[in-house]
Amino acid sequence: MAATVRPFKSWPDEGSPAGYFQRPLTPAAGEFYHENGFVVVEDAFTREEIDALNSEALALCRGDRGEIPGVIPAELGDSDADVLKQYLCIHFPHKLSRLMYDQLSHPSIVEVATACLGPDVKCMQSMLFIKASGKPGQAWHQDEDYIPTRDRSLFGAWLALDDATVENGCLWVIPGSQKPGVLWPQHDHGDRRFDCAQESIEFPYTDVDAVPVEVRAGTLVCFNGYLLHRSLPNVAKSGYRRALVNHYMTASSLLPWYGAAQNDHVAISDFRDIVMIAGNDPYGYKGVTDIAKPSVRPSGEGGCGTSGDKE
Repeated sequence: MAATVRPFKSWPDEGSPAGYFQRPLTPAAGEFYHENGFVVVEDAFTREEIDALNSEALALCRGDRGEIPGVIPAELGDSDADVLKQYLCIHFPHKLSRLMYDQLSHPSIVEVATACLGPDVKCMQSMLFIKASGKPGQAWHQDEDYIPTRDRSLFGAWLALDDATVENGCLWVIPGSQKPGVLWPQHDHGDRRFDCAQESIEFPYTDVDAVPVEVRAGTLVCFNGYLLHRSLPNVAKSGYRRALVNHYMTASSLLPWYGAAQNDHVAISDFRDIVMIAGNDPYGYKGVTDIAKPSVRPSGEGGCGTSGDKE
């Protein structure tokens, strides 16, 4: 494997691990991304920005920003902890929250996305992960299975809203696993450590090849849509591993995502529920439509018989 990632607890003595960069980014960040399939940008968001996003996450979970199928409006007297621990993931929070809409095009995200993808970038999805203590992780998968770009440019921007550690269920990646450009088979699993999304299998790597990406709150972890990655359960005694995850791609590529254009040939099918964050949209003449709606992903604790919900 091309990268070695050490736990952040060793950083003060040894410096940041390979693949971890500070802004302003140098060309080395883009080079690392293309070689390893991921790149980490430290201190991408300020403490104040993270606190504001966590407050907004609570408001969404309380139902204060509008109706979200699967969210139960909080009752008077419900503690913040009682509200947050009910949910694992809320899809498309930017559809209800101006703050989360604005963070789609945060300067740090724009900087790393354009460094890795080029000047023209669009966003098509946001996800808010709460992952309270005891919540499951997600098995090995590739995001491109769920969001099919035509040019393999899918780019996930994972923003840590809390320190992410092995104990509380940080991301694990297999560096370089994006290189084959293959979408590996998936199957249903019965592993109680994970939510109900399917697991990728039959790839030529083992768990030994994986590295934990431990990061401090405010850090961005950006990765290619073909990169194999997973997260394990939050086994900390208390607390959360909250994260905002946005998906981007080059604006010059069409996006034949779910329900994009049911009557179009697949070659011209194009999901137009997007937000431009940089450069120009060559398909801007098509306009933008409101297709995706906020919803809750069932977490499937105790096994995967309750949901097949996916990214």
